[in-house]
Amino acid sequence: MRVVVTGGNGFLGRQVVRALERERYDVHAPKSGEYDLRDQDACERLMCENGAVDAVVHLAARVGGIGENVNAPGTFLYENAMMGLQLMEAARHCGVQKFLTVGTACMYPDTVPVPTPETSLWDGHPAYDTAAYAQAKRLILAQGMAYADQYDFNAVFVIPSNLYGPGDESTHVVPMIVRKFYDALDEGDDVVLWGGGSSTRDFLYVEDAAAGIVLALQYYNDPRPVNLGTGVETPIWALAQAVSYELGFEGNIMWDPTKPEGTMRRALDCTRARENFGWVANTRLRKGLPQFLSWFEGKEDE
Repeated sequence: MRVVVTGGNGFLGRQVVRALERERYDVHAPKSGEYDLRDQDACERLMCENGAVDAVVHLAARVGGIGENVNAPGTFLYENAMMGLQLMEAARHCGVQKFLTVGTACMYPDTVPVPTPETSLWDGHPAYDTAAYAQAKRLILAQGMAYADQYDFNAVFVIPSNLYGPGDESTHVVPMIVRKFYDALDEGDDVVLWGGGSSTRDFLYVEDAAAGIVLALQYYNDPRPVNLGTGVETPIWALAQAVSYELGFEGNIMWDPTKPEGTMRRALDCTRARENFGWVANTRLRKGLPQFLSWFEGKEDE
């Protein structure tokens, strides 16, 4: 089975490629810049001109932190929507058997139960700070459901919670906070973090996320979205304290409430993943965080 992984050279993409290769899939992960997925012709070439493609895992995205999302919402909406919409249409046109899109937990509204089930996705508007990116992903989900109805197209959509783990140099919460602690250690300063620290997140180790994506590709054949998370809420202040303890940081942790911190509560109900393809997250933060810090320290020493 030949699988194309867009974004396969990114943080999560590298783990997904490795997991697929362990399962003996023939994996093609185009390099960044090789295909401009905002262009329909490029999507057609990727799907039709590289031999038969059996399945797609669509991870490529325009991503950034809260500040970038607030400053450029039009860019985030347009580029992410166009990449997903055009690639799925090209996949359908070229006879691809299965199309799996990876979404984002920021698709969920603020006013939903926690842990959040997939049925709450349409119960309100996404949080303002990342709404444009979230709406682009919602549109791709809606496309997959419409294609399933009209064309009997096997479109699958997974929603991971907040990712972290070795190899993460992104604007995700964990590497951003860790980077600030390392900078403070180098400069002998206090750490200043955005918001008030009381917001919560569901931190998912990247290898667990990759395993869930591969299982969904193998066994999940339903256009309804499926969550991948731990179901555990961790306050940002608790994450900061854990990083401080692991690094032996003795300075002060300061909070800047004038800066945005996004949705106040987030954790995902993953009953659907467990019941449909037997996936559960195995790595808790107390185990995954030291592994990430070990990798990060090695990178800083290079």
